[in-house]
Order: sequence, then structure tokens, then C-alpha cells
Amino acid sequence: MPQKPDVILQELKKGVFRPIYFLQGEEPFFIDQITDYIENHALEPAERSFNQLVMYGKDTSIGNVIVQARRFPMMSQRQLVLVKEAQEITALNNKEGQELLIKYINNPVETTILVFAYKYKKLDGRKELPKVLDKKATLVESEKIPDYKLRDWIMGYITSQKYFANASAAELLADHLGNDLSRIAKELEKLKITLPEGSEITKNIIHEKIGISKEFNAIEFQQALATRNTAKALQIANYFVANPKASHLIPNLSLLFNFFMKVLIMHSNPRAGNDELLRLMGLRSEFFLKDYRAAKNLFSYTQVLHVLHQIRLADGYAKGLDVGDRDEEAIYKDLILQIVRC
Repeated sequence: MPQKPDVILQELKKGVFRPIYFLQGEEPFFIDQITDYIENHALEPAERSFNQLVMYGKDTSIGNVIVQARRFPMMSQRQLVLVKEAQEITALNNKEGQELLIKYINNPVETTILVFAYKYKKLDGRKELPKVLDKKATLVESEKIPDYKLRDWIMGYITSQKYFANASAAELLADHLGNDLSRIAKELEKLKITLPEGSEITKNIIHEKIGISKEFNAIEFQQALATRNTAKALQIANYFVANPKASHLIPNLSLLFNFFMKVLIMHSNPRAGNDELLRLMGLRSEFFLKDYRAAKNLFSYTQVLHVLHQIRLADGYAKGLDVGDRDEEAIYKDLILQIVRC
């Protein structure tokens, strides 16, 4: 079975380096984490000039990679050959290129650490190469974090950086930054500059340091619609349109869709207790159930279905899938009126 990124990262931090790593998958953040760690820790700084080679997929070939991997280190116990953007090597997807790499995998140079960073996709699992990698090398799959697990991932990541945050602060980051782990990590790095280790990252700190408006953000927009507050929803939407860097339409629609889907789950399970609802809705704390219950009381089952349909239509307009010309302001306005007046 392919390895999980966190398992490999823990192993690396213990000083264990393997001869061949093939890092693949849709989530680039974990691939970057592992490649950065290997690049910065596999060799001592004084050893890197002659023994550390970074190559890029579009500028190299499988043959050249293997030639470099078969070299022996100079005045060092090992060398590192790191292939970034390896998905750009077209030969990795044809028979000849795969056979060439399989031959090396079956007889690797033990003094070489060979790393492939194959981002945004995976090798065809029906072919021989991924099977050989899984059996004889270190195949790592980097998967996207599902939206419903994003808040918990953020809390865990903050803890790993020796800070802490509660669920509502993590929820704010998730809703504002979306499922972009690299962006989340960069924003948290900015916070670490000003906060001593062990500090709590609160909602107020996030508002102040990351620049999320307390009044005009995706959560407040969602709350305005969930409470049928037309004036506030329009005010926030106008702010979004006037300040495109503050928020983006498609992620906001995704946030709304997920919210009303959870309201639908609550409607569909009227006899479920809190624990069962938390499981069905993918929530961690009962604290958040109150918002969904409040929306359930304001929107009937049929109305929630109507809202979800309108959000899907708006998503289509935003992606240019609809005939006609609707700008962002028109999409927001029409959606707001469709939701609060249904």
C-alpha cells in the first residue's frame, strides 16, 4: 500500500532516508513538505555542492535522471537527486520510460537518495511502474483534504507548529482561505513571526493579522443568508465585488452549498441525536449545531432544496456555463434574493 505523507515525514525527522521516493497525488502541499525536508536535511551544507542535484521534469529525461542517480558521492556518504515537477517527464507515462526506471528500482545505488515530486496527479495504477514502486521503493500518495475535515487539519497543523487554536478560529481560516493548504501554511507563517511559541491563535488575531474583515467575510455572508437578512447580505456582497482580493465568488458558493447541505441532513434526520448529527454532518463539536438548527427553523425541507438549486445555478453562471452575460454583482444579487425570499 502507498505510504501516507505524515508517516514518511515523521520517519525523515528521525533521520531515516530511503533510496527511492516517488511522491504523487493531487495535493502539492504534502509533496512540497517532504521534498523540502529531504532537500534541507539529507546532506550537510558542506556536502551539497558536489552531492545534491535538483532537476526539473520539463528540462530532463528518465535516462538523464538515472545516469545521475548511478553516480557515486564525492567526500560524502550519500548523494541526493531530486526531480521536481516530475509529472512533466512524458516518458514516465510510456512503456520505454517506465521500463528504464523499473530497471533502476530493481537495482538502485544505495548511496543515492532519488526523489520524484510528481504533482497534481498519479501514475496509472494499472501499469507495472506504480506496482513496482509500491513493492520495492517508497510510493507516497498525497491526497486532498476533504472540506469537512479541513478545520480539524488546520487545528492539527497549528498544534504541530507548537501553537494552538480552537475550532471557531480554524473554521474562520478554512472558510476564508479555502482548501489551499499552501496558502493556509503561508498565512500561519506570518502569524508565527509576531506570536511567541505556544500562543493561542484566536479569531481576533486572524482578523487583525491576516486581514479578514470582522463584518465582511464569507462566514458573515453565510450567516446573513441563513437568517434571511437581505440588507446585510447585499452589503457584504457589494463589499466583495468592490474588493475582489477580500473574497472570491466560487469558494463562497461552495461554502454556502456545504452549509445548506448540512441543513438538509438535519431535516432528513429529525430523530437523530447530537452525536449522530455530528457524524452525519462531518462536524466535530456540538457548538456548530446551533447555526444549522436556526437555519432549519427558517427554511423548510423544500426551501432548502430550492436554495441548493439556486447555488448550483449561480456556480454555473460564475464558471461561464450559462448562456448570457452575468457579472459577479448580478450573480450575488440574484442569489441573495432567491434565497431570502423563497
